[in-house]
Amino acid sequence: MKISAIIPTHNRSDILGMCLEALEKQTLKRDEFEVIVVNDGSNDTQKTEHILKKFESSQLNLQWFTQPNAGQGIARNKALKKAKGKIVIFLNDDIIGIPTLLEEHWKIHTKNPQDNVAVLGFIDWHPDLEVNEFMQWMVNGSSIFGKFGGHQFAFEKLKRGEKPNYNFFYTSNLSLKRKFLGEKPFDENFSKYGWEDIDLGYRLEKERGLKIIYNDHAIGHHYHPMDEESLGRRMEMIGKSAHLIDKKHPELHKVPSLSKKLIFHLLSNPLSLFLIQTLNRLTQKKLQALYYYALSKKHFLKGINQV
Repeated sequence: MKISAIIPTHNRSDILGMCLEALEKQTLKRDEFEVIVVNDGSNDTQKTEHILKKFESSQLNLQWFTQPNAGQGIARNKALKKAKGKIVIFLNDDIIGIPTLLEEHWKIHTKNPQDNVAVLGFIDWHPDLEVNEFMQWMVNGSSIFGKFGGHQFAFEKLKRGEKPNYNFFYTSNLSLKRKFLGEKPFDENFSKYGWEDIDLGYRLEKERGLKIIYNDHAIGHHYHPMDEESLGRRMEMIGKSAHLIDKKHPELHKVPSLSKKLIFHLLSNPLSLFLIQTLNRLTQKKLQALYYYALSKKHFLKGINQV
């Protein structure tokens, strides 16, 4: 078995079907890869399991199971125990891979057989989505002074020649040698959203010499509409989880210092947000990125302060 594709899913039965349909169309032979889906305590479990049962009779080599909602890290650890592939690719349930996705990952691993080599694929918005300004900002990590920006992905930095390190350990489209991962790679203390992937990437890089190769031909299309409201939930969860990674790796400074908290507060308090919005309208949205960044820091601080 060449590849095991591991997909945790939670409350996305409709999009999960699209994800699995894309895997049905892969150019790799059906006996060369398997798909393992973990239903992580979805509220729509009946719908999710109906979709999964439908694909049991397809040509996919599919296995799946349901667990109480415990988070992506625990789901991936359990799936890894069942994986048979030499390579494990982590995908999210809202990633719709192009037909050559798995083949592109396998190709790079074949050329780089060292245990410590991982492959990062490219993630772009699904072409059927109407990409709004907020979604554009979310995938541009350099929209402010070429350094700060959205919190989803930062592939534009790789296009400029930056080498991928643990900060690019995006488990939405990432593959590694199964034996390099070990039995329980994800820290199961990260039961909420945020940081479990960065934590693992940092540990593998620091302790075992992880090297990430970026392959922009291994494309997964992200089918996940977003808006400002979703930013609040996301950043508050990231803020809450930041304390755990800060305790494990204080050298990463994921919980901001008092001085940085003050800067974030000055940038994101109600008066500042009002002024940025007003200037943004007067300058034909030239401050849109700054507004989204300030708004994200407002919710990040809220999450930090809830612990």
